[in-house]
Amino acid sequence: MASYVHDVIEQVKQRNPHQPEFHQTVTEVYESLGGVMDRHPEYKKAKVLERLSEPERVIMFRVPWVDDKGEVQVNKGYRIEYNSAIGPYKGGLRFHPTVNLSILKFLGFEQIFKNSLTQQWIGGGKGGSDFDPKGKSDNEVMSFCQSFMAELFRHIGPNTDVPAGDIGVGGREIGYLFGQYKKLKNEWSGVLTGKPMHSGGSLIRPEATGYGCVYFAQEMLKSKGQDFKGKKCLVSGSGNVAQYTVEKLLDLGATPISLSDSGGVIHDPAGIDREKLGWVMDLKNNKRGRISEYEKKFKGSKFMATDRNAKTNPLWAIPADCAFPSATQNEINGDDAANLLKGGVKLVSEGANMPSTPEACEQYLEAKIMYGPAKAANAGGVACSSLEMAQNASWFAWSREEVDKKLHRIMENIHAACVKAAAEYSTPGNLMDGANIAGFKKIADAMVAQGVV
Repeated sequence: MASYVHDVIEQVKQRNPHQPEFHQTVTEVYESLGGVMDRHPEYKKAKVLERLSEPERVIMFRVPWVDDKGEVQVNKGYRIEYNSAIGPYKGGLRFHPTVNLSILKFLGFEQIFKNSLTQQWIGGGKGGSDFDPKGKSDNEVMSFCQSFMAELFRHIGPNTDVPAGDIGVGGREIGYLFGQYKKLKNEWSGVLTGKPMHSGGSLIRPEATGYGCVYFAQEMLKSKGQDFKGKKCLVSGSGNVAQYTVEKLLDLGATPISLSDSGGVIHDPAGIDREKLGWVMDLKNNKRGRISEYEKKFKGSKFMATDRNAKTNPLWAIPADCAFPSATQNEINGDDAANLLKGGVKLVSEGANMPSTPEACEQYLEAKIMYGPAKAANAGGVACSSLEMAQNASWFAWSREEVDKKLHRIMENIHAACVKAAAEYSTPGNLMDGANIAGFKKIADAMVAQGVV
């Protein structure tokens, strides 16, 4: 079936020109499925690969809004309702200037398998806008969010499509979006997740992606008879995922030594302790400042500016034991991966979506380090979103301890499923293949059972 899989990949590229991120994710997933297709000819007969790579629905719309100067602004809005074979579409909204159809299709496609791995009944979707919330006032963000939801509300619902947050969409944005939805529909329902606690949100949801990424890494270490105590860890980004990755690493005895944003990297050899993390959270969540300010606040730390045109990121050249890329897609290229391995990194657990290029992934696998791919390692966020949906549907709220325990168990189960699938269909220990295969089989079986729809 290898030639068939290759033909489907080429077909996807031809039908979707100028979408490199989408091509990348389809290639990465489908190249893992040769053995699965050999054992399950029914998938080929039902054209599962061809159907799976085509979204069920793509919604595009304009978003007009008025800024604080009274000037009309216009942005693009999107929602990719990708696959609903195992449940309502579920996936975040991203507000960032780089948002386009290719990026959202890549994110939505990844989301299908990630959601499948959680073993929750949720399908895959993604959405967002090229709106940039940075530098905007609360009033401007509210104006944009209300205009965005004035169109999106027609297409979503608690049993149809349940968006959440992503880059540029935190509690503030979700709150505004939820308020507008409630007004337009005249109903209170769990149509968005990541809501503020006073609006039906779930405890642990803000922490879930970061915590889950560390829990997955903990399972990888356990499989080698190791733990986090004394290990130096690189973390990229400084938003929600990075912050709570650092917090959980501290809980487990590790020493996180880096953070970053679009301006550069901070390296703190002494470690980012709880006091420093609290300062970063205030800087990023409230003051919306830049990570370069860390160097001025904490002696012994160093700020390194980054250049988008440079071949490498200095963060990945810092010697360490573990790496948690938690910023954005393709932030680690082949040269960065070589620097990571040279610096002693033996574990990579991906908190961002597809943060490693194919060249980087290839080096991890060749070096046989512990590698947790994003669709498995960062599934904690959407897993907790499904728990928020369950609480909303039952009109009940679980305690922090209950939600964290459920999240931890889900991440343990995801790791076990990846290990099992890799051993059964691919190379034992290759969790990238294992994640792709385990996620795919559940979706494929559902699609075959439901007929050609």
